[in-house]
Amino acid sequence: MDKGLASQAAAIMHHQLQAGTVLQNLPDSLRPHSRADGYEIQAMLEKQKGNNKKGWKIAATSIAGQQHIGLSGPIAGRIFSDMIVEPGTIVPFGANRMRVAEAEFVFCFGRELPPRTKNYSSEEVSEAVASLHLGLEFPDSRFADFASAGEAQLIADNACAYKFMMGTAVTDNWREMDLSAHQTSAIVTRKKGEPAPIHEKTDHYEGAGANVLGCPRMALTWLVNELSLLNITLKKGEFVTTGTTTTPMAILPGDKIEADFGTLGKISSHLSEI
Repeated sequence: MDKGLASQAAAIMHHQLQAGTVLQNLPDSLRPHSRADGYEIQAMLEKQKGNNKKGWKIAATSIAGQQHIGLSGPIAGRIFSDMIVEPGTIVPFGANRMRVAEAEFVFCFGRELPPRTKNYSSEEVSEAVASLHLGLEFPDSRFADFASAGEAQLIADNACAYKFMMGTAVTDNWREMDLSAHQTSAIVTRKKGEPAPIHEKTDHYEGAGANVLGCPRMALTWLVNELSLLNITLKKGEFVTTGTTTTPMAILPGDKIEADFGTLGKISSHLSEI
């Protein structure tokens, strides 16, 4: 895709994100028609945001999720500094229309992995990881009907990145664990009753690492090789959040969320009222 057209498309996506508004589709002259086009728009978005990328996300790491939004496979997105919410602070709900939260494994890299012609193995990728973290992602889309926007436009939509929280490094010996078999659970607590809360409603979610492309390490390796194909270096200090371990959790403003990763720890958040 022509870089000038990609930059124009990225400007539209950036405006929608900042304004909290949505569109039906990008204009025909700016609409991406391939995964490569979508990633070119993403790259232009990074430049417009001042190259403040801190990490990467993987979307649609389950077959059901891919089928739901018409994807041929997982897609990658960039997480920028203004998307990150520190643990212990309120997560802005804003104009989020997707209204789901996702409990995820997050890997932070201790050395860079540059592009190359040969695929990286899972062992090579794992050796480059410095630490494992727990994360909560709150995705959203700039398209009114994201389920029908199509693969190329969803990549241009930065793989629906919106808000993200990452906990401190896991201290347990996670390198020896089979993360695919590791069980996770989550609770969403919602206050009910007006004007004062009368009771609380809780929704429970169960999952496992196997829901993430079979294993979070497999998802991580996929991301590294996807970036390599795009001639992008995964840099030292960047993180990758690998996709939801449970079904996406339905959320509303004011909800409290706690994700329990067993021996690896817990991560929790509180959403703003608006």
